[in-house]
Amino acid sequence: MKKVTIQGVAGCYHDAAAHLYFNGEEIQTVACETFPAMFETLANDASLFGIMAIENTIAGSLLQNHELLRQSNLSIIGELKLRISHVIASLPGQTIDELSEVNSHPMALMQCEQFLRRHPKLKIVERLDTAGSAKEIAEGNLTGHAAVCGEYAANLYGLNILEKGIETNKRNFTRFLILADPLLAAEYGPAERDINKASIVFTTPHTQGALSKILTILSFFDINLSKIQSIPIIGREWEYRFYVDFTFDSLVRYHQAMEAVRPLIKDLKVLGEYAEAQMTH
Repeated sequence: MKKVTIQGVAGCYHDAAAHLYFNGEEIQTVACETFPAMFETLANDASLFGIMAIENTIAGSLLQNHELLRQSNLSIIGELKLRISHVIASLPGQTIDELSEVNSHPMALMQCEQFLRRHPKLKIVERLDTAGSAKEIAEGNLTGHAAVCGEYAANLYGLNILEKGIETNKRNFTRFLILADPLLAAEYGPAERDINKASIVFTTPHTQGALSKILTILSFFDINLSKIQSIPIIGREWEYRFYVDFTFDSLVRYHQAMEAVRPLIKDLKVLGEYAEAQMTH
């Protein structure tokens, strides 16, 4: 049975994403409180897989997770793009008017801003996790509290769903990366014929036009840039590390492009070569 580390408790979106990615397989999820704790768990056991949110269509990139991935020795073996739909749930028998407090992860609360604004009596209290908020209410029998979480979590912890689809933007997707130790990645990663996406990280020399030269070369080799994220390098003022995702139709052209840009970049690290995911509802 595959063991997959997740950030959060049973019922969280990472848990749901893990079961969706490994659909049809029996998996066991290993809960970790934080992303750094998850990476520590993965570093200590090479037989584990990991699943990690990397960006959201509303909230943007999780910058800390980019850096955790770069500093690890893990490889990306796949991705999942999951539609995130939130519910508001409380102990059975309560109406929304009887509630005084709403608990959830800050990102989930931000994504439901319009709904929460319509209920100004609800005091907003941030928690570490969406599903953790549901679990806390159920186990503590907390009347007057509601959780913003997924339907999966509300059902798992026996809460009553007061309203579904409370997120402001219905085009709310989170992209998750599936991670593995390089040896495990060699065994369970995609077949070469399925690889059409790559994630890399690099720095550029502090010279004029360095990044634009690199992007021009990638374009020449028909490499489609799907994301570029810059993160300041601590201790090197005004210098940046670039995280780049790109897709391609030809693995040969991708390898040629990498060879062509290699002399122009520094500190190159290939984070993973994998199959691009479709949206999952």
